Amino acid sequence: MQSRYDVIIVGAGPAGACAGYAAASAGLNVLILERRKLPRYKTCGGGIPVSVGDLLPDIDPALFCESTVTHLRHTWKFADAYLGELNPNPDEKTMSLWMVQRSAFDEYLTNRAIAAGSVVHDSTFVRTIERSANGKVTVTTENGDSFAADFIIGADGAVGRVSRAGGLRKDRQLAIALEAEIPHAWGNGSPHLQAHIGHLEYGVPRGYAWIFPKANHLSIGAGYFGRRSASNRGEAKKKDLADWINGYLRSMQLPEADQSIEFHGHPLPIWNGSEEIQAWDGRLILAGDAAGMVNPLFGDGISYACRTGKRAAESIIQGTSAHWTKTVAAEFGTDMDAALDIAKYFYQLSKLCYKLGVKHPRGTRLAGRLIAGDLKFSEIKDRLPWKNTASNTNQTAW
Repeated sequence: MQSRYDVIIVGAGPAGACAGYAAASAGLNVLILERRKLPRYKTCGGGIPVSVGDLLPDIDPALFCESTVTHLRHTWKFADAYLGELNPNPDEKTMSLWMVQRSAFDEYLTNRAIAAGSVVHDSTFVRTIERSANGKVTVTTENGDSFAADFIIGADGAVGRVSRAGGLRKDRQLAIALEAEIPHAWGNGSPHLQAHIGHLEYGVPRGYAWIFPKANHLSIGAGYFGRRSASNRGEAKKKDLADWINGYLRSMQLPEADQSIEFHGHPLPIWNGSEEIQAWDGRLILAGDAAGMVNPLFGDGISYACRTGKRAAESIIQGTSAHWTKTVAAEFGTDMDAALDIAKYFYQLSKLCYKLGVKHPRGTRLAGRLIAGDLKFSEIKDRLPWKNTASNTNQTAW
């Protein structure tokens, strides 16, 4: 079977679904191919700034949001706790975080794309992606189906096939995270465990750990965010991260610590500077994790996936996809570069940064504004209190 489309999107995560919605809403004939059966589990902390509602104004958070975090409880090696408010002043713009299960959130966005006119094939493994003699794109699946299109958007994650087909991102930088979902009844464990409080632990070497509240469970994980290549993730060992997660559970008086826990590991393709994310004269472009759009300081990627997925579709609609690399660099590069610069200091001097920045009375609000995009990393990078100290240290560990 061969079918003809205007746009083929590989991956039905936030980037792919948002691209599909935008392209189909503009009248394009869109096919979304997803490797796994939908809805599918996705390893992710699942924290989304409410500002995503401004980007996608028609979405209904009641259909996917399991809790709303308004406070963050910070710790250093499970001690020296500080509870910060994301919205200390009711007159300021809200910077809360929606907590979602990615299976539900991604399905919601995919159904939104379908309602706009996109065709979705799940349980479909892409075997080959080729450029035809006429410049079009041909995709062949494992079961022998063939699809042709004018454009292809790679939204298939950190190690996706679309980037490889285009010869892109060969030296991508990967952080790594380990996570578990722990069933939880509110009222059990530490009194600090509440549905409106997210927890962040900064003692993890060159990384952090987290506990995010969901409707009836906790998402708990730890990650290393120090820079490493895709082929060399030396110190990022599953056991070390699992030890931090178990330590977090014990500190929260939860009985699951040191018991049999199903851990899920996943790579995080952190931003490492602007790089080529288009090929074939702009007929192949990347978005979301596939394009390395994960913030190098916070490790968050959902909002960037939504934004770049939508913009990727718009670039095709507007006839500017041949300039996609420059578009992303112009719209996101300066701020992502600033976040990378801050991360280099933060993860070298995390204890100092914890005391001077995280525990600052406005530190939590500042982080919320940065995550929401209300404040740019480039606006603050030269005003951070630890920079003078960090500039005198050896940065090779990063």
